[in-house]
Amino acid sequence: MVLGKCALTPLGGAGDKMGGYKGYGWATTVELLCTAFQSGPFGDDICGIDRSTGAPKPMPLGHFFLAINIESLCSLDTFKKNTGNLLRALRGSKKSPKGAGRIWTAGEPENDARVARTSQGGMKVPKVLQQNMIDLREQHADLKEKYAKFPFE
Repeated sequence: MVLGKCALTPLGGAGDKMGGYKGYGWATTVELLCTAFQSGPFGDDICGIDRSTGAPKPMPLGHFFLAINIESLCSLDTFKKNTGNLLRALRGSKKSPKGAGRIWTAGEPENDARVARTSQGGMKVPKVLQQNMIDLREQHADLKEKYAKFPFE
């Protein structure tokens, strides 16, 4: 989104080296949610190294989970429509002539990789992992029902 000569990058800096599409703002939000509610440590306090001695130290990481029942706020179809409109507007924003040429939204690079792998027959699963998956399925009845046959079988 461009206003005059200044560009707004919704969640952080421009380009991958400056936070990219996932961004600094989102990282800060996540850090606040994972530390502020529990008065937890952050920054150097969770780096895993004692800065004064260089010795390893525990990393007491905080966690935050949020589940939203979308349909308690609006219909799922409305939510999908609104979300799609916002993401299309972000991707369709005026781009910097010096930029990479594409505005990515969260999950797009990963989805593009998934689509590419799927079109090439999927991701290769090592034989040892295949056997682990089969063994795990055999130990749990609900998995047997859900994954009667894996694509590599």
